[in-house]
Amino acid sequence: MTAAPADLLIEEPATADGAALWRIAKDSKTLDLNSSYSYLLWCRDFSGTSVVARGADGEPVGFVTGYLRPDRPRTLLVWQVAVDAGHRGLGIAASLLDSLAARLVTERGITELETTITPGNTASERLFTSFAERHGARVSREVLFPADLFPGAPHDPEVLYRIGPLTETTAL
Repeated sequence: MTAAPADLLIEEPATADGAALWRIAKDSKTLDLNSSYSYLLWCRDFSGTSVVARGADGEPVGFVTGYLRPDRPRTLLVWQVAVDAGHRGLGIAASLLDSLAARLVTERGITELETTITPGNTASERLFTSFAERHGARVSREVLFPADLFPGAPHDPEVLYRIGPLTETTAL
């Protein structure tokens, strides 16, 4: 893993970051793009379970959005991970994920991380399997949502990656 830039600031997003997160997600051309309104809400309502990376100018260059599952409050579901095109390949996504997990293991006692990945998304597969390796955690995979559940245009199935256990020792 490439080390993230030393001047990178990782912190909770603020509502004012919503527009930048929407732009980064839109420009990724790989994420399912939510409405700009949803990114504003996400930065307000789920800032405690999300992180943003800021470049030297203070502007967001990447983010991870997540939430604690209501029926499994010690499980963090990672919703989206995105890094601005000009900042990719610098280890920012991994640094964001590591930072968020470490904080939530300590503050909220999470023991597991979940995310969904569509088959063939090798960048996400590598990000999450290397996260598990760095933290000495197991990875299990199963189809969560088969393709036929999605309305409208064709959609690949969403494969659930469950990573754990996470502890304060492994999350550091």
